[in-house]
Amino acid sequence: MAAHFKQPGDDRGAPARLGGNPRTHLNTRRGGDESYHAPEGNPHAAGLPHRRDAAYIPVVSEPPARRRGHNRRRRDRSFVETDPYDLSGRRSRDPRKRVGRVISVLLFVAGVTLIAAAALTWARNQWQYREQDRINEELASHADVSDNAATPPQVDWEALKAVNDEVVGWLQIPGTTVNFPVYQGPDNEKYLNTSVEDSYSLGGQVFMDYENTPPGMVDGQTLVYGHHLRNGAMFKPIADLADQEAFDAVSTVWYVTEEATYELEPLLLYETDADDADARRLTFGSVEELRSYLTDLLARAEARRPDAAELIAGASNVLTLCTCSYESGDTGRALLVCVPVPAGTDPATSD
Repeated sequence: MAAHFKQPGDDRGAPARLGGNPRTHLNTRRGGDESYHAPEGNPHAAGLPHRRDAAYIPVVSEPPARRRGHNRRRRDRSFVETDPYDLSGRRSRDPRKRVGRVISVLLFVAGVTLIAAAALTWARNQWQYREQDRINEELASHADVSDNAATPPQVDWEALKAVNDEVVGWLQIPGTTVNFPVYQGPDNEKYLNTSVEDSYSLGGQVFMDYENTPPGMVDGQTLVYGHHLRNGAMFKPIADLADQEAFDAVSTVWYVTEEATYELEPLLLYETDADDADARRLTFGSVEELRSYLTDLLARAEARRPDAAELIAGASNVLTLCTCSYESGDTGRALLVCVPVPAGTDPATSD
């Protein structure tokens, strides 16, 4: 019976004085929730494991006595890698993880390099386009042009020749951005990517075929080339005339030389490829041969005048403007054939 009473120096009786049960008294702490603490001597009441030696098991299973830092852990052969999140393979001795990490780094570096190269290419192209626009704007300042189809360009030939004496003519299509001096080099390569300043240029200059008789409009067909730049500059408006509605909106083409002014009108536009040698036919044995040639082109035309056959019957020479057509890839070509306006005829009302 004495065992149920408090003995001197024994605190176990204190809960009994408060009316509690010493076997179910909660070991509370200040600021804590009593429901989270197990009763003294009864760990099962808090949902703890039945085994007294159960404890937290770390993800990395290394004996506590051997934990001497990260480097020591990697050198210790008894270290067991059980970390499922070691995706980089830095702590693993598995060669597959190390190879995977190397491949990941290489792919990352390659991706960054490609992005940087693309950015540099884009910046370089933008600079080249701006430089091309600058050159064209400076050259355009040497001619006074009007969007009025009845007004031919007034060209300062002396100023143009001071810049480059290979200039042979001036081309303008009122209502479009086509307004350029025309040059003729020793071959058809020089002005492809060379400016009048004799430096590299993305769009080069508008130029006449080197085998044509200068200054143009002398041979049966005078052929003038110009780039169709991706930003819409140079001869892009000519490629756009493959659309019949756009073709019908153009009534006049001016070709001016130092000696003469030629007023022309679009006859037809046809598309071909760079391997079509017949497109570069410049001279003909007779006027009838030229007209037969033009009749064959009319059958292939993407756009044409409604009275094209009548105009061909009276043609003795033509001016053809050639540029790239990207409808069939980079080798496609669009050619706009123009005929001189008969004297005393208004091209805007000749339909």
